[in-house]
Amino acid sequence: MTFKGKIINDPVYGFLHFPEPEIMRIIEHPWFQRLRHIKQMGMAHLVYPGATHTRLHHSLGACYLMGKALDELKLKGINLSKDDVLAARLAILMHDIGHGPFSHALEYSLVGGMKHEVLSKLIMQRINEEFDGLLTNAISVFDHNYPRKYLHQLVSSQLDVDRMDYLNRDSFYTGVSEGVIGYDRILQMLTVQDDELMVEEKGVHSVEKFIIARRLMYWQVYLHKAVLGAEQLLVNILKRAKELASEGQTLFATPALQNFLYNNYTLEDFEKNPELLAGFCQLDDSDVLTSVKVWQDHKDSILSRLCNMIIQRRLYKTILTSGPINTIKAEIEDRLKTEAGLSTEELPYFVCSGTTSTSTYNTEDERITIALKNGNTCDISEIENPLVNQALARPVHKNYICFIQR
Repeated sequence: MTFKGKIINDPVYGFLHFPEPEIMRIIEHPWFQRLRHIKQMGMAHLVYPGATHTRLHHSLGACYLMGKALDELKLKGINLSKDDVLAARLAILMHDIGHGPFSHALEYSLVGGMKHEVLSKLIMQRINEEFDGLLTNAISVFDHNYPRKYLHQLVSSQLDVDRMDYLNRDSFYTGVSEGVIGYDRILQMLTVQDDELMVEEKGVHSVEKFIIARRLMYWQVYLHKAVLGAEQLLVNILKRAKELASEGQTLFATPALQNFLYNNYTLEDFEKNPELLAGFCQLDDSDVLTSVKVWQDHKDSILSRLCNMIIQRRLYKTILTSGPINTIKAEIEDRLKTEAGLSTEELPYFVCSGTTSTSTYNTEDERITIALKNGNTCDISEIENPLVNQALARPVHKNYICFIQR
């Protein structure tokens, strides 16, 4: 079969150009097409109804921005071969291919202890074998082993095209304008010195706005208390379903979900069993949602109640606080034991707690370096009158309690 380049119409950027036949081969692969059926923002659509866009949307958008970034660097005299460009574009295209159903919401629920990045690499390696080494350079970029180190920074760093796309895209689909960033100007201000990605001094304010926008989006959207509660509810549904499965109870599940419901797999299992990865790549949101709809009528009262709650959007009430939660949690548990008659077994599914955190700018991570007009360089937090100062760079931790009303 002959693969040709294509133009794809995107609501955020307009027309996305994919002239490389190699990229089209990956886009048309069934394992990549699976991303059409995985929501980018997990359960956020229960709070922001427009947030139904998918991982496929995001992956295509990030690949497009990668192309624009590399075009800008070439205009500034940075030597980039066709192979360099293809490797970077393929790496960002596939960076999220390992996401399971509902993205981050169920990251550790179906395949315990394995981040999506680990699964992404396993999938890339398998497709690389299938396509006779097409992804070898892309995997090197993904792993930070490619000779041009700054290409990995464009894929994964504190100023990468992944973040640029998801901020713009999530802002667009949620209607939350605080996430809008000047991605065009940031891309035009990028440069490379000593194999390190940097931003020209005149682009400082655009980058500061990018960092502030990320902070606002986290607390207003990604860690919104109702979104947090909805995702915790889904986690508890899968937790209860796996608990019942481990006891030998019969549960309806799609074939793709059933395997992961009744078994606890490790990375070693995936590396030993090629069919396991193929089975994972059959999983998407529809497997979980279909099963949850059926479980509404399951004989187990905990599972059925949780499933009815999420289908009917009767979410947990969620409290977010910077202070301690043990006393508040104990009071809620005592009240629900009395008023709702919850047993000791039921209580953890209807009152749960944890800690969530985010950092606006991590000074201990790969920093954003500014190329000053005088020829020197500095971290963005060290410029004159910085918005991104030490106070803003400190991670923010909040405790949460999710519970039913009665």
